[in-house]
Amino acid sequence: MKTFVLMAGGTGGHLFPAMALAQELIRRGHAVELMTDHRVESYGADFPARKIHIVPAATPSGANPLKMAKAGLTILRGIADAHGKLGKVRPDAVVGFGGYPTFPPFIAASLRGIPGVLHEQNAVMGRANRALARFADRLALSFAKTRFADQRALEKVVTGNPVRDRVRAVAGAPYPALDETGPIRLVVFGGSQGARAISEIVPAAIALLPEHLRNRLQIVQQARAEDIDKVTKSYRQSRTNVQLASFFSDLPEQIAASHLVIGRSGASTIAELTVIGRPAILIPLPGSIDADQKNNALVMEEGGGGWVAEQATLSPQSLATRLEELFANPATLKRAAEAAHKLGQPQAVERLADLAEMLAGKHTNIEGTRS
Repeated sequence: MKTFVLMAGGTGGHLFPAMALAQELIRRGHAVELMTDHRVESYGADFPARKIHIVPAATPSGANPLKMAKAGLTILRGIADAHGKLGKVRPDAVVGFGGYPTFPPFIAASLRGIPGVLHEQNAVMGRANRALARFADRLALSFAKTRFADQRALEKVVTGNPVRDRVRAVAGAPYPALDETGPIRLVVFGGSQGARAISEIVPAAIALLPEHLRNRLQIVQQARAEDIDKVTKSYRQSRTNVQLASFFSDLPEQIAASHLVIGRSGASTIAELTVIGRPAILIPLPGSIDADQKNNALVMEEGGGGWVAEQATLSPQSLATRLEELFANPATLKRAAEAAHKLGQPQAVERLADLAEMLAGKHTNIEGTRS
């Protein structure tokens, strides 16, 4: 048995692939612990770790010298805290999944001489991972073309982005039949950030659809708790069948049962959509410095599995027009579902686990593209 410490930012995009790896390593008989920040309480309450360590972390910002100095002190405190904890855990290897909460423990692991893998979920290498690359032994990528990765002088392995067991369990579900009179199942969600715009645009677009289409819709929509009442009112006015909640624990099953998904294009969303094989209208979160969500979405669009809709130019009318066109052409949706599925990498977690085991001293056959 080996011991691994996984390190991840406290949002779903970082925690979900870490959770998938934890599940796989535990299946192989290893011990797993997690180092993250306080947000794990919201996104990773059921994380299958022997122990979860909350480590001080901060996001450095150059705009304000005082805040920069305060963040620097917090990071130093986090490194010291993680250094002590790693001395007690004595892991054989560590795996970092990005986000600034990864920064202090990954540096602490390097100071202790513990081998480490960095995993990049997005098509654009994140800033924390870029800064940590010099401390890593391997860089695991989700996409063969990952912006900024080529500039890092360490061995790279394309593993794909691991998805949770719950996602893999429904990966073989066939695309549901869609005829001219039957129900149309639409799943809508906005990820951990920026769901408000989706909660405003989608109900307004649905209200513009012809009544015969609207009557066939069965919508499952995830919205922020503070937006639920407003979204409920909008759907009630258009007399649309909708199931609303701020969180769906069975979202993978809901996606598998859907004909179309509307959502953001975070890395975990793209990984789950492609493993399950469902078409999507992707609305990248605007304002990102590196446009990571847009680059993720473009990979899916270029592969034929979805359509990118920029929030800045998306209106209820344009979305309604797109939905009407798609629902009138079931063959188009089915082809996109098949294309999405071809992009999926359901074996990503095995590849990443193999890589972690190899660094921990257990020889395995590592599959995946190297550069």
